[in-house]
Amino acid sequence: QVQLVESGGGLVQPGGSLRLSCAASGLSFSISTLGWFRQAPGKEREFVAALRGRNTTPYYKDSVKGRFTITRDNTKNTLYLQMNSLNTEDTAVYYCAATNGQIILSALRTSTSYHYWGQGTQVTVDS
Repeated sequence: QVQLVESGGGLVQPGGSLRLSCAASGLSFSISTLGWFRQAPGKEREFVAALRGRNTTPYYKDSVKGRFTITRDNTKNTLYLQMNSLNTEDTAVYYCAATNGQIILSALRTSTSYHYWGQGTQVTVDS
């Protein structure tokens, strides 16, 4: 049984930083495609960042490039999202997602491409 458990969310002031973690179990972590999505109130879930299987190239939503960094630690089966220079538009529930193997690039930003999801962690950016 695959489990993804996010942590690290919270309340932060604009310009601040947070690091989200996603502890995974039950899947071949090192070869899985792993991603972060977010959903703000009244909006659809949207892609934030991802790593495709063994490929080390990260992919990002344009608005977070240069501010967010996605990494993975295969020894700990944990995915991270370092978020810097946060602004109010980053406020959302952040979800960790995973799927087996390396999915095609054109499917990377689509939520339906991922089979497994965490429960989400709230990130609120507010002064």
